[in-house]
Amino acid sequence: MNLPNKLTLLRIVLILPFLLVLYLDVPYAAYIALAIFVAASLTDMLDGKIARKYNLITDFGKFADPLADKMLVTAAMVWFVENGQMPGWALLIVIIREFAVSGLRMVASDKGRVIAAGWSGKVKTASTMVCVVLMFLPIPEVVNTLCVAVIVVTTIYSGVEYFVKNKDCLTDM
Repeated sequence: MNLPNKLTLLRIVLILPFLLVLYLDVPYAAYIALAIFVAASLTDMLDGKIARKYNLITDFGKFADPLADKMLVTAAMVWFVENGQMPGWALLIVIIREFAVSGLRMVASDKGRVIAAGWSGKVKTASTMVCVVLMFLPIPEVVNTLCVAVIVVTTIYSGVEYFVKNKDCLTDM
């Protein structure tokens, strides 16, 4: 297994201590969880750079890397819902978008097409990561609400954009 794939697996493994720290409510839990979240997020940037630089792109990496990102972010958002920082409907929008875009990519793949991450998807990912980091800090309620709004708006926009740009994949509906 190459280094980028090991880093992807590390990101998945880090979800367990991330959640344990939060649910066991250890002292300074939010800061420790934040440190784990940031470390896990940095493995994403690192594995991508290494994979591209040394041409170590694998089928496992194509599958597991985006899945690891979704697992990590969803774990944080579930915590925010349980903690009262995020309404459940906002998390549901994120989850529905991820399933829908993944489904669209599967349909496109069956037709021999690959749907690469679009600009709005990258903006959604970056803004979501920033907002998740902020939400682990002692921020004013208004900033927390703004973070939830940014996550929801960028999630909806990028999901709609994927379907609009690739509607021809769904022509047999």
